[in-house]
Amino acid sequence: MKESGQDGVCGFLVKFSKKLKACSLSGLVEAKGETSPMKTTWYCPLDLSTVLEEEEDGVIYNVVVKQQHGAPTSATSSSRSQCVKAGTEEKLVQHLLHSFAMGDSSFITIFLSTYRSFTSTKRVLDILIDRLQHPPGESTRSQTRQPFNRAVCMVFSMWLSEYPEDFRSLGEPGLLLRLAPLLPSDPSGTEIRGRLLRLAEELSEQALLPDSSSDRTTASPPADPTKFDPTNILGFPAGLIAEQLTKIETELFVRLVPYHCLGSLWSQRDKKGHEGVCWSVRATVRQFNRLANAVMASCLWPTQLRSQQRACLLEKWISVAEECRARKNFSSLYAIVSALQSNPVHRLRRTWLETDREAVRRYEELSNIFSEKDNYSQSRELLKEEGTSKFANLDGKMTKRRQIGSSAQGTVPYLGIFLTDLTMLDTAVKDRLENGYINFDKRRREFEVLAQIRLLQSSCKNCVFLTDEAFLQWYQSVPSLNEEESYRLSNEIEVPCEPSSGRTLNPTVIITRCPNLNSSRTSLVADSDGLFDFPSPVCHFLSKFTKHMKSPSVSCLDVDSSPPTNDPIPSALTPSTPIKSHRRSVSCGNNPTNNNKGPGPDMRIVRIRMDLQDGNMYRSILVTSNDKTPTVISSALEKHSQDPKQASRYELIQLLPEGKELVIPATGNVFYAMTSSSVDFLLRRQGGNTPFRSQPISTETSATFPRIKAKGRRQLFPK
Repeated sequence: MKESGQDGVCGFLVKFSKKLKACSLSGLVEAKGETSPMKTTWYCPLDLSTVLEEEEDGVIYNVVVKQQHGAPTSATSSSRSQCVKAGTEEKLVQHLLHSFAMGDSSFITIFLSTYRSFTSTKRVLDILIDRLQHPPGESTRSQTRQPFNRAVCMVFSMWLSEYPEDFRSLGEPGLLLRLAPLLPSDPSGTEIRGRLLRLAEELSEQALLPDSSSDRTTASPPADPTKFDPTNILGFPAGLIAEQLTKIETELFVRLVPYHCLGSLWSQRDKKGHEGVCWSVRATVRQFNRLANAVMASCLWPTQLRSQQRACLLEKWISVAEECRARKNFSSLYAIVSALQSNPVHRLRRTWLETDREAVRRYEELSNIFSEKDNYSQSRELLKEEGTSKFANLDGKMTKRRQIGSSAQGTVPYLGIFLTDLTMLDTAVKDRLENGYINFDKRRREFEVLAQIRLLQSSCKNCVFLTDEAFLQWYQSVPSLNEEESYRLSNEIEVPCEPSSGRTLNPTVIITRCPNLNSSRTSLVADSDGLFDFPSPVCHFLSKFTKHMKSPSVSCLDVDSSPPTNDPIPSALTPSTPIKSHRRSVSCGNNPTNNNKGPGPDMRIVRIRMDLQDGNMYRSILVTSNDKTPTVISSALEKHSQDPKQASRYELIQLLPEGKELVIPATGNVFYAMTSSSVDFLLRRQGGNTPFRSQPISTETSATFPRIKAKGRRQLFPK
């Protein structure tokens, strides 16, 4: 019975499968004859975009036409958007009121961020007032007038909210009083009119009481050298020092005005009448130089210290740098690293030999963050990863704050990276087209960098810090050292004529002085005091451009000269028993091999120093294919604070590997006369002696100390 039942089921399944197969085959045959109503039709939508250029009444537009192909039975749809590529000054200003309706939604933001590069606030207001006096439409309720009024309110609302200082900089209220009655009479226009009238009242008061407006920066009294004790820094925990430095840097960075970083504005700071230009960037640079000076002064001032004692000061600052890294304070971190890599500190061979090997290893890791390799690629990658995160990413793990008061950390970048990008962008891209139109595409590229600065600023606005008066009192008591004083103190610590084994120390970062924050026009990085590594046209453009332009290192020390003090050695720094130093092999600083394969097509940055007593105080000079020897010598003399008119008394010499020299002809083209094997040059008086150095100068940027045994040593003081 069971077998017969099973046979019946199997037979039913076989018959059912045959019937189903027959039905499906017959359906396919019918499908060839006519389309089945249940048939699914597959098609691939194509998004075809066409970019065109159109010129219309003083403006060149980039027009993007998108065609969306749908189903065969549906009509092809297309959309059209316009964005300004270039135009006259008047047309660009007027486009503010029409850009949103034309699909160029980012134009207002970009224009307000960058217009100071090609026009002035007064000129923009004049053009807008003239336009408002002749609005479109016959009445206030016409179809053309209402969108126009909304655009007017949008522009001035954004302008007053983002850049109120533009209106305060007018100096007199006349323009604002002309503008206020022309605004729309709706609630939005009434609110904007009230804000403009209040600003006009402020300007009127300033005109009547000129003494009421004081400078943004007040010069602090010079520090008293007799009250400065360099070794007091050892009494502060490294975390507390880093916290206070981060507090100072964060406050300055939040107050930074992003458009002050534009290359066209920052490059004008040295010109007469531009003393107040870019004040927010000057404040940041001043703090950078002040911290670098504090590190150098604390390491060099006590000349009577023993090498083991001075090594404790180096270790303290390395610990502070590490704490700054944990707080994402890259500005203070680089200032400390730059000071330790400066020639007066870097040349203290015996002191570095006594420095704890683990501290030196950490110092090398921190230095590598700011390697110039691939246009500061490692620093940019860190900004990309940690820019808007709450905490620093240390050793691949998100670590919580260590003894930090605030609940979240902002990111304070090294501003020199952004300044470098904007300066290079301003140098490489023309401001105007051949027909005289303003190149607004250049402003779009600049805005990409400014937007990254603003994003980082937003991460710092909610940070809260506590103030430590004891440390700030010590920090403010540090006297300023100029180059000459720094070298004199360094030479007192270790005599320069001492024979040394091993290779000549050649630090990567050269710290130089810039009186009153003014430096030569040819400096591109710190003197012209980053960028997230976002895939953008600016990053792509700069990655190509920097292959031909290697940026010089930071920064300039804006310091004043002060006489040194001869205080006795504090008893706390005197060890009770002699300490044996164990020799070992260490390396100092970030020292990548120079991978430049040659100069760019028409420019190259070289380093020039003067044939003076001791040290390698280089200045970075931009040499183009049009520069003759007298021009380069004059620029170098000016950067060395010498009389450029004395150029005829000097000769320019390229320092080649293995101690060789190449004398550049007096009237030759430096760009074509130089070789690609070295970027180091020397200025020597004609008829002068040969260089004082006995060892050849290596073009390799590495700097290592002689080998010593890989053993540690006792710590003299707790950190």
